[in-house]
Amino acid sequence: MSSFPKFSKRGVQAAMALCLATLLGGQALAQDRFPGIGRPATTKEVAAWDIDVRPDFKGLPPGSGTVEKGQDIWEAKCASCHGVFGESNSVFNPIIGGTSKKDIETGRVANLTREDYPGRTTIMKVATISTVWDYINRAMPWNEPKTLKPDEVYAVTAFMLNLADIVPADFTLSDKNIAEVQKRMPNRNGFTTKHAMWPGRELGGLPQADTRNTACMKDCVAEPKLTSQLPAFARDAHGNLRDQNRTVGAQRGADTSRPEGKLGDAAAPVAVPSAAKAPSAGAAAVALAQKHSCTACHAQSAKLVGPSFVDIAKKHAGKTEYLAGKIRAGGAGVWGEIPMPPQNLPDADVNVLANWLATGAAQ
Repeated sequence: MSSFPKFSKRGVQAAMALCLATLLGGQALAQDRFPGIGRPATTKEVAAWDIDVRPDFKGLPPGSGTVEKGQDIWEAKCASCHGVFGESNSVFNPIIGGTSKKDIETGRVANLTREDYPGRTTIMKVATISTVWDYINRAMPWNEPKTLKPDEVYAVTAFMLNLADIVPADFTLSDKNIAEVQKRMPNRNGFTTKHAMWPGRELGGLPQADTRNTACMKDCVAEPKLTSQLPAFARDAHGNLRDQNRTVGAQRGADTSRPEGKLGDAAAPVAVPSAAKAPSAGAAAVALAQKHSCTACHAQSAKLVGPSFVDIAKKHAGKTEYLAGKIRAGGAGVWGEIPMPPQNLPDADVNVLANWLATGAAQ
């Protein structure tokens, strides 16, 4: 005989109503914390952002990838920026190099202590393989982040580890053996938290932090507004600043041959047409170039990482079909050693950009 108490139908309905009221009340309370601002994120929405992988490998999805498969993916999607062997090009820093078999044994990269060593590669500095996996997964390829499947990330990571002689050429990296591979990372013992920059022993640091500051949050001064610009009389007093900067890297400087804010400055905003006036073909193309991050490497009339839009237009005037093909396929050698990776753009956008360049790249 059952020993559970019997409930009436009305009692069950009342209990269900109470649970529903509690649930709705909890949601309302969450929304009341920030009235009029958004709504609580759903479980599915939180899961879509929860992609980080920790050094203890929490968050690492199941999967596997071979060194051989990783080489194929690397040559197709990574080598254009990072070199066939991880040596990179004149814009990006080398990823592989500078480590030895002895470093793999000790877990400390000897070349990091040498003042005469010419550079620091990623594999020399990074201590945890989870960092490598996590960064590739969330940020690579740079023009199409988050497009690699977990098995592809495993494969690319395995290929990088093979380039650094951490794993053999026939190795398959997976969520099952990645912790064992971590024990062979060349700089796994090179990081420390014993420098008093953390709040206590829980992170392996000293008993107390290195500061004793307390946030008072009262009598705060007004936040100053900082601006910086060259006065008109000094703007071109010593020639065009952009021409005096390095030809690679993100810092290009202002085009001081033009008035403040005019097109030609890498940092100058492009005017957005008002809603009352239909955008011109040039403005629409410029908007597409910004949307698809073309302006990360190309400026309107000055060399950045790649050639300017104006120079491309002069060299390939009238070659709409050719330019569309180059945008899709990428390439190197026409404008120097730095390659442009393939661009996965909608056909309509490719045609607009190619036609704009072929007809002069006018604003």
